[in-house]
Amino acid sequence: MAEQKFYTPLKIGLLAVVCSYFLFTFHAMFTLSWIGEWDRLGGGSFGTMILVEDISATIGLVFRFAASILAFAAVVYYLIKKNMAKSTAYRVLRWTAVFEGIYWFGLIATAGYTVIGFGYLFSRGPTLFRVLDSLLLGVIPTVVEAIVLPVSLFILAFKLNPTKPMKAIIKWASITGMLYIMVFWLVNSSIWVGVAQNKGMEYLTAYPEHLVSFIVTVFGLAALTIYTAYFAKKSSGKETLQELKWGSIGAITLALGMFYLWNYFSWVFFAGDTWNNWYAWFLGHNMDLWMLALPLVGLPLLFYKSPKQPPKAQ
Repeated sequence: MAEQKFYTPLKIGLLAVVCSYFLFTFHAMFTLSWIGEWDRLGGGSFGTMILVEDISATIGLVFRFAASILAFAAVVYYLIKKNMAKSTAYRVLRWTAVFEGIYWFGLIATAGYTVIGFGYLFSRGPTLFRVLDSLLLGVIPTVVEAIVLPVSLFILAFKLNPTKPMKAIIKWASITGMLYIMVFWLVNSSIWVGVAQNKGMEYLTAYPEHLVSFIVTVFGLAALTIYTAYFAKKSSGKETLQELKWGSIGAITLALGMFYLWNYFSWVFFAGDTWNNWYAWFLGHNMDLWMLALPLVGLPLLFYKSPKQPPKAQ
């Protein structure tokens, strides 16, 4: 029997993804142009809000930087040594989840100001449309990303223990993955819808690349969120990794990565002279742009076959 190769496309893809995670976070960590923007934007109460949000988010970014270093170092170590102790792997995953949770929790100031603004809205006698618009495009996206997602990451970190049942780990890993995609859908959609409201739907139909981006963001990510939620529900009862449908995980990962790839390259090749708030966010303030490397993991996972478990003793 031919010896199985250690360096597989999946492992090389994993190295590329953690490298992208580290490099994008490294760039964000040491891009300091945000310092002083609270004064450049006019100061006053608005400037104070920007100051609080920037400091809170930067503290969170420090922890994501630590997570990226940890993940990158662990994968490089594994590929060089061709092995890693199970306890070490669990420890790396646990602390990476904790640091990621703190990163997302660093957005709590933004969520807080959004909720305060929503409450203040009622003092003006708003219309139902204005209330729903603020709720759907502001409150829900920021609360889910700054509170719900980090709580899920912290629970996952707690479950990531080699002495705990794999069933609980699979359940919370599935839930956390679904919440990630939900956050990307809510946040990105809210910005695209805001652009459409401001410029009119004719702005989208006049530029095919904008229309495609709008559709894959608002409807494509919604469909992916629903499918991932369905997958999470189906996977929550699994007791071993071998029972998971890795092809489905690969399809979800590939689809998410292609979303980032499409939106990045559609700007590069088609939309370079039509700058708007969507591209300002997606290209200039998006801390998750590293996910454009995900297809390098998603594609091999489509064809991955988990090793069979040895039969249980009778």
